[in-house]
Amino acid sequence: MSHLFFASAPKHMGSLLAEELIRLGMHDATETRGGARFSGSLEDGYRACLWSRVANRILLPLGQFPATGSDDLYAAAAGMSWEDHLTPDHTFAIQFDGTLTGINHPHFAVLRVKDAIADRFTRRVGQRPSVDQEHPDLRIHVYAHQESVGISLDLSGMSLHLRGYRDEGTAAPLKENLAAALLLRAGWPEIAAEGGALLDPMCGSGTLIIEGALIAADIAPGLRREYFGFQGWLQHDETAWQRLLDEAQIRRDAGLRRLETLALRGYDQNPNAIRASIHHLERAGLAGLAHFERRELSDCRPGRAEDEGLVIVNPPYGERLGTEDELPALYAHLGAVLKERFLGWRAAVFTGTPELGKHMGLRAVKTHTLYNGPIECRLLHFQVEPQYVVTNQPRPLSPDVRSPGALMLVNRLVKNLKSLRKWQRDAQISCLRLYDADLPEYALAIDIYEGEKRWVQVQEYAAPASVDPKRARQRLREALGLIPEVLDVPGEQVYFKVRRPQKGSSQYERLAESGHFHEVSEGGYRFLVNFEDYLDTGLFLDHRDMRRLIGSLAVGKRFLNLFGYTGTATVYAARGGAYASTTVDMSRTYLNWAQRNLTLNGIDLTAHELIHADCLRWLEQMADQQHYDLIFLDPPSFSTSKRMAKTLDIQRDHVRLITAVMRLLSDDGLLIFSNNLRRFQLDQEAFADWDVTDISARTLPRDFARNPRIHQCWTLRRRP
Repeated sequence: MSHLFFASAPKHMGSLLAEELIRLGMHDATETRGGARFSGSLEDGYRACLWSRVANRILLPLGQFPATGSDDLYAAAAGMSWEDHLTPDHTFAIQFDGTLTGINHPHFAVLRVKDAIADRFTRRVGQRPSVDQEHPDLRIHVYAHQESVGISLDLSGMSLHLRGYRDEGTAAPLKENLAAALLLRAGWPEIAAEGGALLDPMCGSGTLIIEGALIAADIAPGLRREYFGFQGWLQHDETAWQRLLDEAQIRRDAGLRRLETLALRGYDQNPNAIRASIHHLERAGLAGLAHFERRELSDCRPGRAEDEGLVIVNPPYGERLGTEDELPALYAHLGAVLKERFLGWRAAVFTGTPELGKHMGLRAVKTHTLYNGPIECRLLHFQVEPQYVVTNQPRPLSPDVRSPGALMLVNRLVKNLKSLRKWQRDAQISCLRLYDADLPEYALAIDIYEGEKRWVQVQEYAAPASVDPKRARQRLREALGLIPEVLDVPGEQVYFKVRRPQKGSSQYERLAESGHFHEVSEGGYRFLVNFEDYLDTGLFLDHRDMRRLIGSLAVGKRFLNLFGYTGTATVYAARGGAYASTTVDMSRTYLNWAQRNLTLNGIDLTAHELIHADCLRWLEQMADQQHYDLIFLDPPSFSTSKRMAKTLDIQRDHVRLITAVMRLLSDDGLLIFSNNLRRFQLDQEAFADWDVTDISARTLPRDFARNPRIHQCWTLRRRP
């Protein structure tokens, strides 16, 4: 006997569901409103329940009736032969969707249908079945639309996205059928068939990887479910159902053997997420067949060098991450990791904010619209190949297309080079600022770094809204075309960045993932710089004289470097004669960088410790426990991170911060406090009992004299 079935699916997944049903043997499956329709035997309906990875529910329509109000709804339900589907000893539940005249709440429609069924049984056999909303023997679905009511049996019972491997009540960013849809759209079945790898760098509770394993191993997604809606139905065909289960078990056993050859990996920075992923993998019967590991995104890489396949990710949104300000940096970081570590792979990124994909530096080859609950999202597809890499590096203008302003810039660069040359040589300076918006039309900072080669970093200050963006872009292209010529540097050794006012953690935004470090020197010391991965290079040039001051004051002292960055001030203190030092920073990346700088300068790390910690929290923990003779405090102007105990606004918080630091200062010790907030005002009254000296001018290097507000600096010490 042939039946007509309806398979429901989330919005924009109807075509994918129809394709899936056709592959399952329902050759007349067609997309329709809210899902797909197909016809077939009862066994075909069971097969859809067991094998559909995309559907929410499989419904067996019992009748379609005209209805203009609740009375028509009652009459339609009361006229159906419910005794063919359940007995008075069975339980049932009703779900109502849609709209019907006179019904202002779904619960009223549910009550009318319930009463109709109960009244029919009472009239016929004097006994009525009970309602059980949680675990009914039979679930009935009612849908009203345009003065028509359809009544169906819900063969699935619970939504089919509930595979049985996730703990009840555990929320997930992605439902299992949506995760499967993403994988199908991303081409994972074909990649898996060719032996490709699957990797999710932000795996959460592991849904994408587990669904990917089920697909690759040809495992029926409903095989581990303990209950389907048809199992309490009077017309249930247990023989046909067992036949389908036996077939699915045989296919699973064969698929598990194939799965052993594939590399499926999930990473997440949250250890609780990794524990949940491993637990769900075990519940899915796939223990040991996928690898989950706690890793930061910066440490994400293929499991084996020869692996190639699909990277799929549903990046965290604001609530999961911390603040929305962090999202552009996260996407930029993700793009950098893909370009650096996953060349030749395909990638799919599921996002509710598709414009964030532009920060990845890759051009999407196609997109799909899907819904995550009520949220319209995009699945962005990428080929991680050089031809799809998008760069913000402006294309320089050729030398023969230069305006009179460009010639003025040439003259200014030549003049600055000449005036700084003798000072640079006498002061043993290999890294300096050559130009800092000297000409208003060219709002650039140009820094030269000397090592085994000469490198130039060009930073463009964000132009005010009054400046024509097209004209500003042309001037920038002129500058980038002439800088290599004037400074005798190959174009590939000129690095361009845009410097904007920084918010939150964006001051630490990772721009790339090259890991390319170069050695430079300053005052006889050696430092590593990086021109590609961050806005700053790792060596603050405006702090040069401040570092020298620290080195001269450090003899025989115990030194503390808070917000230590790459440890350059610690190098000066240690080589200047500090017998011990402590450097504190929240970033492991910068602390590792600091360790390399210390080692590069032959500094014994046993006496000079590096501490990974939120400085604010560390200060609270260390209050009055240790004392330092010389402290350098150089906090960011503003900082917020999920790893920080509190946000930091240096204008608002500087009194509290400095007071906390002073508790660690020895009686005759000296605190050097610096910051780069242009409009910063030190609260002099708060430190009236201390000797406070403004040394900003003293610590301003000659090459920054054109910009005296580049930083502000004070010394503070207890009065005798």
